[in-house]
Amino acid sequence: MNDRADVPDRVLDEVRAICAALPEATEQAAWVGMRWSIRNRSFVHVFTAHPGETGAYSRAAELTEPTVIMTFRAQPEEFDALAGAGEPFFRAAWGKDVVGLKVLPDVDWDEVRELLTESYRVLAPAKLVKLLG
Repeated sequence: MNDRADVPDRVLDEVRAICAALPEATEQAAWVGMRWSIRNRSFVHVFTAHPGETGAYSRAAELTEPTVIMTFRAQPEEFDALAGAGEPFFRAAWGKDVVGLKVLPDVDWDEVRELLTESYRVLAPAKLVKLLG
């Protein structure tokens, strides 16, 4: 069951603002939290994970308290650097190009904007990527 209320409005508002600038990006309720996709391919997923849950994200992020998690895609040349950078980044438990980010109170939304734009570029058709400039 989806629990969008589990993600703080301030986080959803920031992600919505970022994704609104990406051509044809759509917001959808995910199995938990919210996701944004381009032509039915998810490029960002935001949800709150809880320690002790059996979900792979809780284990991958080594949580000690409920934490907002954002997953996104990275270009091959950036994936290893991001996934290996340590807190707040981690390698997601699925996908060869999926990075996780703990959305902590001091998150740099300018950096998140860059990361989500690159994630969009990984999956978007070339004609839409060209619209980004």
